[in-house]
Amino acid sequence: MKFRNHKMPPAELQLAPMLDVVFQLLIFFLVSFEFQRSEQDMKVSVPSAQEGADSKRALGEIIVNVRATGEVVVEGQTMTQAQLKEKLSAIAALHKNQPIRLRGDAKCEYQTIVEVIDTCQKAGIWNISFATQRKSEK
Repeated sequence: MKFRNHKMPPAELQLAPMLDVVFQLLIFFLVSFEFQRSEQDMKVSVPSAQEGADSKRALGEIIVNVRATGEVVVEGQTMTQAQLKEKLSAIAALHKNQPIRLRGDAKCEYQTIVEVIDTCQKAGIWNISFATQRKSEK
């Protein structure tokens, strides 16, 4: 029996499907990064501390921003204390031990922070943490 000596051409690399996957991953990471950053109000400059912690968010954590003017912002919406209590009460009814991250501006009045804490407690939320940043070493 005669066997033919066939040389097979090298397999071609399919670039189109690979590029599709790479672009989808890029879009996924950009979108997820934007959602994480959108909850942090850029008009809030949190106080600095020597032992300030890096922001590691808990799963399902709600961020409450308090601006220097006393405005309370949650998920991009400015709220009154009554609106905040209504929103947090609905969430607390669904999720026990709901974590809240309070991002108060360094220049806002302490009274406003106390009012937000009081509103959280009235809504049934006790798991409250405070955002700080590390002091820059000069």
